[in-house]
Amino acid sequence: MDLEQFAALRTPEGSAALDAAARVAGGDPLTAAAALRSAGVPAGLAAAALTQAELRRRAAGKFGPAAPGMFLTRAGLEQATRGVVARRRAERLRAAGVATLADLGCGLGADALAAARAGIRVYGVEADPLTAAMAAANAEAAGLADLFTVECGDATAFDVTGVDGVFCDPARRKAGTGRRIFDPNAYSPPWDFVTGLAERVPHTVVKVAPGLDHALIPAGAEAEWVSVDGDLVEAALWCGALAEVPRRATVLRGDIAHVLTGGGDAEAPVGPPRRFLYDPDAAVVRAHLVAELAGDLDATLADPSIAYLYGDEARPTPFARCLEITDVLPFSLKRLRALLRERRVGRVEILKRGSALEPEKLRRDLKLAGDEAASLVLTRVAGAPTVLICRPLPA
Repeated sequence: MDLEQFAALRTPEGSAALDAAARVAGGDPLTAAAALRSAGVPAGLAAAALTQAELRRRAAGKFGPAAPGMFLTRAGLEQATRGVVARRRAERLRAAGVATLADLGCGLGADALAAARAGIRVYGVEADPLTAAMAAANAEAAGLADLFTVECGDATAFDVTGVDGVFCDPARRKAGTGRRIFDPNAYSPPWDFVTGLAERVPHTVVKVAPGLDHALIPAGAEAEWVSVDGDLVEAALWCGALAEVPRRATVLRGDIAHVLTGGGDAEAPVGPPRRFLYDPDAAVVRAHLVAELAGDLDATLADPSIAYLYGDEARPTPFARCLEITDVLPFSLKRLRALLRERRVGRVEILKRGSALEPEKLRRDLKLAGDEAASLVLTRVAGAPTVLICRPLPA
């Protein structure tokens, strides 16, 4: 889509095309396109409307009820913050006293809109003209145009002296190709500019990829990893006055946030496998807080480099899934296949950490048959390849 096509969508005819596209989206695209053309919608406008309808349908998981009224691009939707995460971040900024916020690289406006809903005056800056226009349209559609305004320009040139907070989500995909950028110095804005914001503005938050190297975390910053319903979705650096702890893992389940904090450098005790296995949430693992969780659960590692925990009791925790171990075997395909056949196991869930085995290949090699189910955990115990046969416990 270009600015001319976007402008066409903003006309009464474009609104009608969007409504018609919403009614036929989700099915066969050729049939949907034919339906719009038969209704008299020009081909170019029909294509733009159908693209928006499909993106809005996919955006429902991130933005909920707001999605049907938003304007989106594929790249913008991919990087946009989920609504529940943006809302929680905005509430934390507001609680810290942030009243005016610069959103440098605001994209489609997901975080800026959440901040505006929290009562924060937001000044968005976006380099891409189409994305900037869509962000402004999204603010208007949400009734927040008085609290969130957007300018198209260079984020590095924005005067941050007039705000008391900055949020920056640097682009981590190459313009035009959509390919992921793994070198922070190639981000837009570049990494040295992003990390330098903390020295200029007392309240700075930077959204980063969950795979961020801990060595890149600025001194004194709080690094937070966030998961939503079991999916690791992002990490953020809270700098200056916003930093409260060295490391934080936030596990969001529905509207409830569970938080685990610590230094990120503790080591958990090591011992043999016990009756129950805990599979920590990815946010806990990435935040290097497995040792803190082990302390809460009175659990140990069976291998110092593998983030599975073992305990004698099944203690409820939002930070890990718990399974009961029935067998601990040195890995042997022949022995494992024989044991599963003996127990009539025909369905297996396969988890792994520290194993080079491919789960789907193993599933085929096991040649399962039977009406029972089990969970297989491929891992290492004291450095040795091991398989644990388990049964999941209720959440």
